[in-house]
Amino acid sequence: MSPIKRRWQDMLLAERRPSHHALLADLLLAAVLTALAVAAAASMDTAHSVELLRLPPPPRPVVPVPPPLPDLPTPPPLPDLPHNLLPADGDPVDPGLLFIVALTTLPLAVRRLYPLTAFWVVLLAALATDDEATWVTVASCAIAAYGAVAYSRNRLVALGGLVLATVLAGAAFKDAVAGLPSWLGPFVVLLSAGVMASFVRFWRQQLAERDERLHQAVQVERSRIAGELHDVVTHNVNVMVIQAGAARKVMDTAPDRAKQAMLAVETSGRAAMAELRHVMGLLAASGSGSDVLEPQPGLDQLDSLIERVRAAGVPVSAEISTPKGPVPPGAGLAVYRVVQEALTNTIKHAGGAAVSVAISHTGDWLDIEVADSGGAPAARAGAGQGRGLIGLRERLALYDGTLEAGPRSGGGFLTRARLRWTA
Repeated sequence: MSPIKRRWQDMLLAERRPSHHALLADLLLAAVLTALAVAAAASMDTAHSVELLRLPPPPRPVVPVPPPLPDLPTPPPLPDLPHNLLPADGDPVDPGLLFIVALTTLPLAVRRLYPLTAFWVVLLAALATDDEATWVTVASCAIAAYGAVAYSRNRLVALGGLVLATVLAGAAFKDAVAGLPSWLGPFVVLLSAGVMASFVRFWRQQLAERDERLHQAVQVERSRIAGELHDVVTHNVNVMVIQAGAARKVMDTAPDRAKQAMLAVETSGRAAMAELRHVMGLLAASGSGSDVLEPQPGLDQLDSLIERVRAAGVPVSAEISTPKGPVPPGAGLAVYRVVQEALTNTIKHAGGAAVSVAISHTGDWLDIEVADSGGAPAARAGAGQGRGLIGLRERLALYDGTLEAGPRSGGGFLTRARLRWTA
């Protein structure tokens, strides 16, 4: 599984707590639907009672009247029976029914926090209402179904529950949705909510993947710029420190040599500032375009790099054989950084050592070897964190390259790199 896909899945599995505005909106929605559902249920119960009150009075029983008997009084007529048997005010609304009706809407307040629980509570309460279901009941089930698919951590369980719910709701609410035949009404409503929720979830997934790709691109760019800054600052500052120290030692006895060393410090400083301006220009936006950025160093600037190191008092021999064709700027920069990092490490960790630089090419490949004879670490040299070599490996990997760095069997240190120079 790719890191991007794994990251967005982790984001969905560890769903962030909804915002306060979203929770407040769900609470208001649940309150409004609850009021409508209770009012609709009460209205239906009252209407049912009124229909019972309007039933026609029972027929008057026919009692045969016997013929009058002689000398007997005629019996009085039978009184009329009451027209109906219900009280004038009808049946009172059942509180238990109102409670069940409220359960069909109240769980919507937590549909983002507990989507599956809220969905099944709403559905079971809706099924318990039986013939008292209204359009509000179906709407609350649709909203709960949407939340179950859109916000649940387990999408397959939510979809399976939705299919089961459509069957149950189709049997229970077949007359609740006007304009659609029989059980097809709830079936269409709930499945439509599920399909819409699946689409929204897929859309959120695509946005998460896009954001993750942008995040990774930013991280890669930051790492690249950090590597550039490391290469520029580490090399040039170390060269300047050594040259300034040499100038300090001979300032009184050999002012001409001190002057040359300070000129070398100035040259290294100018080179460092030029590269820093370029790297910092990468961080800026397009801007006004008034600043002209210098090109990144490449094979054509290796001689200047070696001369600056020689000026710091490090003997460097170089054998450079580059391809006749144009080398891509990225590959040329990679070669430059390999040589720069190796020379910097020699200055820091092998004072007084002689260095040899060899660059050759075979077909599509460039080979770089930088070896020193070994020496004492500089006074201010630390152990380092290996960031330079790590950055070089990442840079060379872009060109199918490899990097080997370690002590030589005969003493000293060897840095060997290989990369493909053809585009």
